[in-house]
Amino acid sequence: MNAARGALALTAAAAAAYAAPSVARLLPPRWRATPHLSGVGDPRHVALTFDDGPDPASTPAVMDALAELGWHATFFLLGNMTSACPGLAADLVAAGHEVAVHGWSHAGAIRRSPGWLADDVRRCRDAVFAATGMVPYWYRPPFGELSLGTFTAARANALRVVLWTAWGRDWRPGATPTEVVADIERGVLAGGTVLLHDSDCTSAPGSWRVTVAALPLLAERLAELGLKAGTLSEHTS
Repeated sequence: MNAARGALALTAAAAAAYAAPSVARLLPPRWRATPHLSGVGDPRHVALTFDDGPDPASTPAVMDALAELGWHATFFLLGNMTSACPGLAADLVAAGHEVAVHGWSHAGAIRRSPGWLADDVRRCRDAVFAATGMVPYWYRPPFGELSLGTFTAARANALRVVLWTAWGRDWRPGATPTEVVADIERGVLAGGTVLLHDSDCTSAPGSWRVTVAALPLLAERLAELGLKAGTLSEHTS
């Protein structure tokens, strides 16, 4: 009986370790404890990242706004979106942007098996490579959910997991460009990684327009702080 209880306890502990979100995601000072995971890099630089594309309804507008500012960024692409419009993913690379993996269908890690996650990440990685010819290096799990399976899937696909140090919460309904920039400033900018979205496929309808309008305001603020914006690979090289 004791042996059976012990086996059950070990099984429960293993399940909890796999399913529970990482403490690094939940605690506000996560970036201090896990700078590598949070995307901390060159203190004179900001890594600009966008999730959930490529979306023909919105990604071109984000690209145009970035071009006007002379910025390049890292785009964490969804596999199903990339498969639906591979030409747009290729356009991102042609414009000098970096493409990365965000999973096939924006499914969170919690309660997903390691095998399911590894396949989800592989399908997205393969779709991104097929569309762009670029071998992705970065993986951002949807919702920032972390589990043992997240890191196992990343390692199996030769990817590095990265989250963020600041986010604009541009996905929420009713946000304004000023509020998006204010939310970004509540995080870490110098040497940090900023999270925004180039699609509203998992956000409030039309929220990408707020993101586009926020970019010139963000540029003004970064100029005041003497910070340059660019891709994650530039940021951590």
